[in-house]
Amino acid sequence: MFKKILIPVDGSEQSQKALKMAVRLQENFDCELFILTVYRHHSLLETSMSMVRSEEPETMDDILRGHATNVAESAKKTALELGASQVRAFVRNGPPARTIVSFSKDKDVDLIVLGSRGHGDLEGFLLGSVSHKVTSLATCPVMVV
Repeated sequence: MFKKILIPVDGSEQSQKALKMAVRLQENFDCELFILTVYRHHSLLETSMSMVRSEEPETMDDILRGHATNVAESAKKTALELGASQVRAFVRNGPPARTIVSFSKDKDVDLIVLGSRGHGDLEGFLLGSVSHKVTSLATCPVMVV
């Protein structure tokens, strides 16, 4: 039934619950798990206004990409520890909901499993959560945990 399951993760407790659910689903279906962490681009203005100055100059995108990579790799490690097989981790940059949906189409995903609330910001409260946006934009089934 399911051959490819996408689990967007942000390190939140809800995304960890979604990851555990996807691993349980994999036990019932011979499928591949795609773990995806999405980070948002920061403009040069936001970077220049940062009050933190490191010894080695890095851009905010480099820092965010590094954090997202750590989150994705940690989720992959957790999935493997829970007994998952065929797990791949990815990191993408962009608006979270649209990037998740675009990735699911590119990889021909059969199911998206995601947490009901993650590490959203004020925009999430005002415009709706990422999970709500994904359920309305996705062309495949979406399971919200």
